[in-house]
Amino acid sequence: MTTRDGDGRTLGDMAGISSRSGSTATLMPALTVTISLLGLGLLWSLAANAWPSRAFPGPGEVWQVLLREAASGDLFYHLGATLGRVAAAYVVAMIIGSVIGILLGSYRRADRFFNPWVILFLNIPALVIIVLAYIWFGLTEAAAIGAVAVNKIPNVVVTMREGARALDPRYAEMAAVYRFAPLDRLRHILLPQLQPYLAAASRSGIALIWKIVLVVELLGRSNGVGFQIHLYFQLFDVAAILAYTLAFVAVMLVIELLLVQPVERHATRWRRRPA
Repeated sequence: MTTRDGDGRTLGDMAGISSRSGSTATLMPALTVTISLLGLGLLWSLAANAWPSRAFPGPGEVWQVLLREAASGDLFYHLGATLGRVAAAYVVAMIIGSVIGILLGSYRRADRFFNPWVILFLNIPALVIIVLAYIWFGLTEAAAIGAVAVNKIPNVVVTMREGARALDPRYAEMAAVYRFAPLDRLRHILLPQLQPYLAAASRSGIALIWKIVLVVELLGRSNGVGFQIHLYFQLFDVAAILAYTLAFVAVMLVIELLLVQPVERHATRWRRRPA
C-alpha cells in the first residue's frame, strides 16, 4: 500500500524532495563563497590592469611566484616553520590560560586579587612583549613561542573565567554525593560545561596567534612566512609578499573550516534545538 499526502505525493517522492533540498542547502554556501572570491579576483585583476605597477601586481603574476616558490620547496618549508610556531604557542596559551581562568572563576578572592594583573596584560601591546622577550631571552625559538603565548594567555583567561563562573553548582553537589573521583569530575562535570568556552577561546586564539607569529618572525627569526615577507619587503617584491600572504591565509582558512568550526559546532550542539 502506497501512502500519499493531500497533494497526491508518495512518501518516496517527499523523501527525494527533502534529500535534494538538503543537498542544495549544503552546496549554496560553498557556491556563494566561490562566486564571491572569483569576484574579488576579477576586481583585483581589473585594478592591476588599470594601474600597472610593480607595487600592485595582478593575480597572474602572484600565482606565478607562488608556483615558483612551491616548486623550489621554499614555500612549504617556511609555511611549516610558521605553522609549527602557531601550534606550539596555541597549545601553551590554551593550557596555561584555561587553568588560570578556571581557578580565578572558581575562587572569588583570587579573582579580585589577580584581576588587575589580567587587565594589565590585556592592554600591553603585543610588540612590547615580543621585543622584551627577545631582549631578555635572546633571539631563540623559546622566546618567540613564549612571546606569542603570553600575548594570548590573558584572552583565554577571561573566556575561561566566565565559563567557570557559569558552572552549575548542582552538578558539583551531585558529584560530591556520589563521590566522583577527581578525574571523573573533570571528565563528566567540568569539561562538558566548559566546552563552549573552550571552543570560543580556541577559535579566537588561532585568529590572534597566527598574526602575532608573523610579527615575531619578522623581528627575530631566520625562517617562516614573516621572515620571508620581511625579506621581500627589503627587495620591494610585492608579488612575493602577496604570494606568501595568500598561501598562509589559505592554510589558516582550511584549518578554520575543517577543524575549528566543526569542533565549535560539536561543543555547542546542546544549544541547537530540534525544529
